[in-house]
Amino acid sequence: MPTTLTRSYLSDRISALQESQTIAMAKKGRELAAQGIDVISLSFGEPDFQTPQYIKDAAKKAIDDGYTFYTPVPGYPELRQAIADKLKRENNLDYARENIVVSTGAKQALANVVMSLVNPGDEVIVLAPYWVSYEEMVKLAEGVTVALIGTLENDYKATAEQLEEVITERTKLIMYSSPCNPTGAVFSREELAAIAAVVARHPQVHVLADEIYEYINFVGEHASLAQFDEIKDRVITVNGFSKGYAMTGWRVGYIAARPEIAAACEKMQSQITSGTCSIAQRAALAALQGGRSSADEMVEAYRRRRDLVLEQVKDIPGFRTPTPSGAFYIFPDVSAYFGATTSDGTEIRTATDLAMYLLNDAHVAAVTGEAFGAPNCIRFSTAAADEKLVEAFRRIKVSLAKLAVS
Repeated sequence: MPTTLTRSYLSDRISALQESQTIAMAKKGRELAAQGIDVISLSFGEPDFQTPQYIKDAAKKAIDDGYTFYTPVPGYPELRQAIADKLKRENNLDYARENIVVSTGAKQALANVVMSLVNPGDEVIVLAPYWVSYEEMVKLAEGVTVALIGTLENDYKATAEQLEEVITERTKLIMYSSPCNPTGAVFSREELAAIAAVVARHPQVHVLADEIYEYINFVGEHASLAQFDEIKDRVITVNGFSKGYAMTGWRVGYIAARPEIAAACEKMQSQITSGTCSIAQRAALAALQGGRSSADEMVEAYRRRRDLVLEQVKDIPGFRTPTPSGAFYIFPDVSAYFGATTSDGTEIRTATDLAMYLLNDAHVAAVTGEAFGAPNCIRFSTAAADEKLVEAFRRIKVSLAKLAVS
């Protein structure tokens, strides 16, 4: 008789790990769609644009040119050099290719850093709202997440003063994204300078700066924390190609860090995946060589969609929505609907309840803010066609009007 696999056979590590809520909601949306229901998915953080043709052509050429073998663990030297050149040209950051490690997506780059730096019991301050995987990565490393959330009035951005208050002798790492997923908030150079001054006073603290949405910025030039010399060696910058070049499926990300940290991430990666796909790396090299004009075109579309969605949302009672300065999300506070009841008497107690109600009643998939460390909010992606966005928020407005709000 075959043995039935039960939870007791699994490691405590995997049992404690949560499934990504963005992936889980997308999965539920697909299940409804498979039943013939017209679901509009605003749950996934994925550009709806095709990868630019010149990048696809470079990938095809790479196959014909014989790039079909294992790659160096930290990436092809020429790609790493191109990344270093990009960081100097666009971010005023001085790195050699030895400071760069290319990974299978920015997610792996982030995980490499967390696993290389965090020991059991180390505190990791995560600026909230945060991307769903940050907390789970810290959990895998057996660290302790300390969530630090700013006010809605400050676009949820935590301040340097708040940061100073929560740093302890056990703090090992700070994690944040700018532009932020899920809020779209962007830290200015002045705000980062104040944060750098705090970090400089705590030499045991490193910072993991997630800049994957760098190009999707509506308010001016992007600012990198690593530009501040007093903490440069303690900042690890993470970026990649999925958002700015619409290359989500290609899975290419990277870090820039001081040599010891880069070497540690290379060591970690060597035991998990080794080098990133050869064809994808050649495509990424072509992307950098081709400049950012295609990204700029996408940004204008995202800006138009943001404004379109904000126009729809302003007519929805109970949604308190900061104006995103980047990325492609809106992140309204929906707590006004907590305590409301549906037509069958079910009470909406949480943002998760409301997200599930909107999926089942409006057939619009979104992601609960609980997954991002902001339990009063829901994240809606604006990376969809204009007509889908208009229809989605029309449905949402209709469904919310059905609720009995006390």
